[in-house]
Amino acid sequence: MRLHQLPIIQAPMAGGISTVELAATVTNSGGTGFIAGGYKRASQLENEITKLQELNIEHFGVNLFVPSKPTMGGGDRNTQCLPYVKRLQEEAQQWGTSVGNPFYDDDDWEEKLTIVKRKEVPLVSFTFGCPEAVTIREIQQNGAKVIVSVTTPHEAHIAAEAGVNILCLQGIEAGGHRASFSDGEEDWPLDSLLEQVSQQTALPLIASGGLMTPADVKRVLNKGAMAAQLGTAFLRCPESGTSSAHTSILARKDPQQETRVTRAFTGKRARGLKNRFIEAYEDAAPAIYPEVHHITKPIRKAAGDQNDPSAMSLWAGSGWRKTTSQTASELLTWFKEEIVTSTH
Repeated sequence: MRLHQLPIIQAPMAGGISTVELAATVTNSGGTGFIAGGYKRASQLENEITKLQELNIEHFGVNLFVPSKPTMGGGDRNTQCLPYVKRLQEEAQQWGTSVGNPFYDDDDWEEKLTIVKRKEVPLVSFTFGCPEAVTIREIQQNGAKVIVSVTTPHEAHIAAEAGVNILCLQGIEAGGHRASFSDGEEDWPLDSLLEQVSQQTALPLIASGGLMTPADVKRVLNKGAMAAQLGTAFLRCPESGTSSAHTSILARKDPQQETRVTRAFTGKRARGLKNRFIEAYEDAAPAIYPEVHHITKPIRKAAGDQNDPSAMSLWAGSGWRKTTSQTASELLTWFKEEIVTSTH
């Protein structure tokens, strides 16, 4: 199975980083561009899909967050969030804002499913879980391919049984949120996950997590992946929506700067550049999503408005020091020259 000219997929990065321009440029350069549907209202997602289609982009994907069950975690979720709310009140005041209210929402799940079916999106991927088999079949009826992100062999088995077309294997090296179905999943390095899952299924596999260079991509292709999904590699591209504060830290490539997997910002574990907020609050954050995301959102926004990275969620994978300021087109050209020519 082959997705497009190049075995390169631009990872869907929610929160404004994945733009229509980035997805269009990647696809026009031979890769597979993706729109991130998470955190957006359904109407905003539909507008972005329409813009992409108006640019005559036929090959692209949309990623959706699978909502957690509102009863997950037991007890009253808002009550469990109260200690964290209180802990952050002084922090919020220092930023001239208030702590957000913890509330559950399903990220416009049903509306977004309707949109990707109506707009006949060719590739639909899912993060934070696997949709029900009936939902997968409905999406596939128009010829769309369904991709589910998995972080363990067990999750891969669940997704395969549900009837997905492709598995996206996310190693612990990946930046941003862990795609895990549940909070207690094991942390598998990408190469180990790829080796294990390739032995248990014949489904096409996408590899993601810490992949930054043509050599990284060739490594996972040689291990059986059909394609490589890259996110952090695109963070400094001018077509991305990465904030200037985020971009500046990436560009400095400080040897003392580390990444950390933390739940401080959203309640879900995610890898980002370690900063003061993570150090101060990660031990206090409950494993309750999306409530914690809503709690910290005003603080993150205020920090972003002030261009201060100390309280921003600066998602980045383990290979972040290899980011460049090339355009997405230049980046894809580099991969094409190194990967395609070496295989001919």
